[in-house]
Amino acid sequence: MKRKSGQDPNITKNWKPATLAVRGGSARTEYGETSEALFLTSGYCYDRAEDAAARFAGEQQGMTYSRLQNPTVEMLEKRIALIEGAEACRATASGMAAMTAALLCQLSAGDHVVGGKALFGSCRWLVDTLLPKFGIQTTTVDARDNAAWEKAIRPNTKLFFFETPANPTMDVADLKGICDIAKAHGIVTVVDNAFATPALQRPLEFGADVVAYSATKMMDGQGRVLAGAICGTEDFILNTLLPFHRNTGPTLSAFNAWVVLKGLETLDLRIRRQSENALKVARFLEGRLPKILYPGLESHPQHELAMRQMELAGPIFSLYTGGGRKEAHGLLNALELVDISNNIGDSRSLMTHPASTTHFGMAEEARLEVGITEDMLRLNVGLEDPDDVIADFDQALRAIGR
Repeated sequence: MKRKSGQDPNITKNWKPATLAVRGGSARTEYGETSEALFLTSGYCYDRAEDAAARFAGEQQGMTYSRLQNPTVEMLEKRIALIEGAEACRATASGMAAMTAALLCQLSAGDHVVGGKALFGSCRWLVDTLLPKFGIQTTTVDARDNAAWEKAIRPNTKLFFFETPANPTMDVADLKGICDIAKAHGIVTVVDNAFATPALQRPLEFGADVVAYSATKMMDGQGRVLAGAICGTEDFILNTLLPFHRNTGPTLSAFNAWVVLKGLETLDLRIRRQSENALKVARFLEGRLPKILYPGLESHPQHELAMRQMELAGPIFSLYTGGGRKEAHGLLNALELVDISNNIGDSRSLMTHPASTTHFGMAEEARLEVGITEDMLRLNVGLEDPDDVIADFDQALRAIGR
């Protein structure tokens, strides 16, 4: 690969997704390094005062300050945009920084937002608590019900916000159906695609306007750093998002960007293997527990829709023990291989109790409404041999009398 091949659209347009995830966006320095360079700098220098003035005026290309641009972060943004099939991308310090910026950059007091009820706990907090503080009206609906989206529209509805598959209920929303409804009414759609990543699902292809990520999850994939990303049209990124990002500063560090770049190199391999492992573990648990929610299983109520929208079902699913918090915690405590952790997307198998961790901040009524009960557990299946994960669950289930 030549120094600038990874940033030349005439070249990258011919590369397939797995190649883009390894080489897309890369730009080598004059030293010819094979791995992307890590630029640990807060600012930049200029040969002449006139150059500094020209850069700030937008008349000269180049970096000005790492809150705005950094060569390593820029390579990550270009790579994510390429694998997403987006015109542009802006990286952020965390997934929640991405979700917050994607919403607030385009909303004002008096606007109305419709959100899916089954969202990550902090995303529900944005919809239920933060946005109303700024005079933005909000309504939540069952994201699986297309008619509910249509019914919730008001004259001031500006934005639809949803996640599919949803965390942790694994609800699958009809991407094309919801986006078609939004477009018919001039409404912007923002999709949280963290569970699937562009390796398995690309919402822009179904009509979404903006796609937001916690790159902490599968994009890094090894539990190392926090990062987020927002993808959309070049006009949206430069003229709507960038002014908000520039002046509020949810900036991704160069080091974290470099780590995620390394993670993307193996994303395609990891997510496919972990999806295969998850399906095998889910099939085992389906015979031992009252309820498993995994879109890859034929028993999932939206299995066919999920398989139309996703290449594979991903590494994450939820299960119900049937015995309340005591039994759910008992199962967690009996595990010897699988870690108790509230993270997902890791190469290690991790499991958590959403009602007392990730969704603890939601009102109990709201949790129960979407199915986050005291006996629910969420599992991220990692890269271990799936037979070892199954053996660990087998002994843990026997330990709690199942």
